[in-house]
Amino acid sequence: MPPGISVKSGGASIEVQNEQPASSRSLKEKTSKAERRALQEAQRAAKAAAKAEVSKAPIAASGVATSVNAKPAKVSKLSSQKKDSASVTASEKKGVDRPPEKDRKKDVPHPRMQFDDKSRVEKAKRRAVVRPIEVRNRVELFRHLPQYERGTLLPDLESKFFLLDPMHPAVYKVGLQYLAGDVSGGNARCIAMLQAFQEAIKDYSTPPEKTLVRDLTARLSSYVSFLIECRPLSISMGNAIRFLKSRIAKLPLSLSESEAKASLQSDINRFINEKIVLADKVIVRHAVTKIRDGDVLLTYGSSSAVEMILLYAHELGKQFRVVVVDSRPKLEGQLLLRRLVGKGLSCTYTHINAVSYIMHEVTRVFLGASSVLSNGTVYSRVGTACVSMVAHAFRVPVLVCCEAYKFYERVQLDSICSNELGDPDAISKVPGREEINYLDDWAKSENLQLLNLIYDATPSDYVSMIITDYGMVPPTSVPVIVREYRREHLWI
Repeated sequence: MPPGISVKSGGASIEVQNEQPASSRSLKEKTSKAERRALQEAQRAAKAAAKAEVSKAPIAASGVATSVNAKPAKVSKLSSQKKDSASVTASEKKGVDRPPEKDRKKDVPHPRMQFDDKSRVEKAKRRAVVRPIEVRNRVELFRHLPQYERGTLLPDLESKFFLLDPMHPAVYKVGLQYLAGDVSGGNARCIAMLQAFQEAIKDYSTPPEKTLVRDLTARLSSYVSFLIECRPLSISMGNAIRFLKSRIAKLPLSLSESEAKASLQSDINRFINEKIVLADKVIVRHAVTKIRDGDVLLTYGSSSAVEMILLYAHELGKQFRVVVVDSRPKLEGQLLLRRLVGKGLSCTYTHINAVSYIMHEVTRVFLGASSVLSNGTVYSRVGTACVSMVAHAFRVPVLVCCEAYKFYERVQLDSICSNELGDPDAISKVPGREEINYLDDWAKSENLQLLNLIYDATPSDYVSMIITDYGMVPPTSVPVIVREYRREHLWI
C-alpha cells in the first residue's frame, strides 16, 4: 500500500493525505517511475471514490470501489517486488562479503547417522560393502547407534576381497585391521588411515573426461565409507579427513596430475609429522615440568602421549612411582604396565573398582583423550570420567594430554547422543577363566542386553589443565584454540 492511502474493509472509506513537499521529494528519490505512476493512479481513484460516496450513488460507488481495490493491490505488488529485489541484492552482498562465522559453519561436519532412522539405514545398507547382522537384544537407549553382531563381519569382508574393484588394497588392509582390533588408539588409527590414503593417491590416475579434484574427492569418500563400515571413525580421524579434502579442493588447476599427487602426499606427510609426531614431543616437554621427585602419578588405560611423558621423565632421572588403573574388557593397562616395568619404572597395577582406595596417595593424574570438545568436555576411553571425578573429590589435579588436532568444535553434554558400541560378547567372557561361562548363551535371553560403551564424556569441572602442543591451558580456553585453529584453515 503506498504511503498516504488507507483503505478500510468495512466500506468504501478512503483517506487521502496531502504530503508536504519535502516528503514528496524524498519519496521521489526512493521510488521508481513506474511506482510513482501507480501512486498517482491510486490517488485519482481514491478521489473518485470519495466523490461517489458523497453523491451516494450505489452503482457508481461499487464500480469505484472495485477500481480502488484493484489499484492499491497493484501498488502493493510493486512494492513487494521492490522489497524482494532489495532482499536479493542484500543476500548477494552477503554472499560476497561473508563473515568468517559463516565460513566456519561450512567446515562443520555433518552429524553422524542416526541408526533408528529406518529409511536412512536401508539406504546405507544398499550402499554398504559389509552386510552386518543386527543383534537380537538391542539396547533401547542406544538404538541410534549401530549394534551389529561382530563375529560374522571379518570373515564376510575377507571373502569379498576380489569383489571390491574400486577399493585400494592399502585402504582394505587398514579396514581389516580396524575390524580385527589390530590397530587401536586415536593417533595410531589416524596415522594408518592417512598412510593408506597416501598409497591410494600415489596409485591414482584420473579417468578420461573427469577432473582430478572431483573424482579424487569422490574416491576418497568411498574409502571413508568403507572404513566407517569396519569401525566408526574417531573425531581425530574426521578432522584429518576434512583437512585432506580441503587440500584437494584447493589444488590449482594449472598443476599437472603428477604435481598434484606429489603435493597431496607432501601435505599428508607434513600433517603426520607436525600435528601428531612433533605435537607429542611438545606435549612431553610441557608435561614433564609438572613431575617432581617423590610424586605418585596415576594413569588410566593406555595413552601413547602419557607413556612418552613417563618414560621421558624417567630418562631425566626423576624419582616417582606410577599407578596404572585398568578396566575390562580390553585391559589395555596391562600392556602399558609391561612396557613401563621393562624400562625400569616403579609401578602399581589396580582395577578401576579400587581407584578410590588408592587415590589418597596419588599426587597427580595424567590422562589421555580421544578428543576435547568446544565446551572443555574430555571425550575419552570409558572410565576416564570416573577416575577424574574421584581425583576431584580427593583434590588431586587432573592433567589431560591431547594434541590440538583432536579438538572438536561441537559440544556434547553426555555419552549417549554420540558414542561407539563395542562387541557385547567381550564383556560376557573373562580372559584366562574359561570355567566362567554363565553368559555364553546370553543372546537367547530376551530380557538381557549387554552394553559395551567405548567412550565417555568428562565435564570440564573435573579437569585441572589440558596439555596441548599450544601449551598448558585450562578447559575454558579450548574454544579460543579451536577458533585460532580454524583461522589457520585446517592446520597448515
